[in-house]
Amino acid sequence: MALIRWQPFAEMETLRHQMDQLFDEITQKTYTPSALWKPAIELKDTEDKLILQVQLPGITPDDLDINVTREAVSIQGEYRSSEQSEDKGLYHSEFRYGQFKRVIPLPIAIQNEQVTASFEQGILTLTLPKVTEAVNRVVKVKLNGDNSSNSQLPSDS
Repeated sequence: MALIRWQPFAEMETLRHQMDQLFDEITQKTYTPSALWKPAIELKDTEDKLILQVQLPGITPDDLDINVTREAVSIQGEYRSSEQSEDKGLYHSEFRYGQFKRVIPLPIAIQNEQVTASFEQGILTLTLPKVTEAVNRVVKVKLNGDNSSNSQLPSDS
């Protein structure tokens, strides 16, 4: 029987190489600078409508594409750079330029034909009317403990 010498450092190097390959595959498929940024949203529920507000500072309405279905809102847009030369006079920039897309699923169905929109000071506001079945309605419930009502449940006979 032959003895085989165990080399732990060689096995650790193989594991490190496999982990490097794994992280390279993940970052190549999903990493794009524009994919990291999504506009912030606020979704409010009122009695008969949903109100969606989206923060889009520095964007013009011409650079937006908004699509609404009964179940979701899709907002696409593009931050365009200014017309300046990119190399002259610019020391540092943390501004994001490029395209973005955000899909917001809605908690209830809406009437997508009656959606209204406004855009003021970098805030997009969408008013999304609920479908009539989703509107909260108050119904008065009568209790059978009252002697004046003689409502009975139907019998099986």
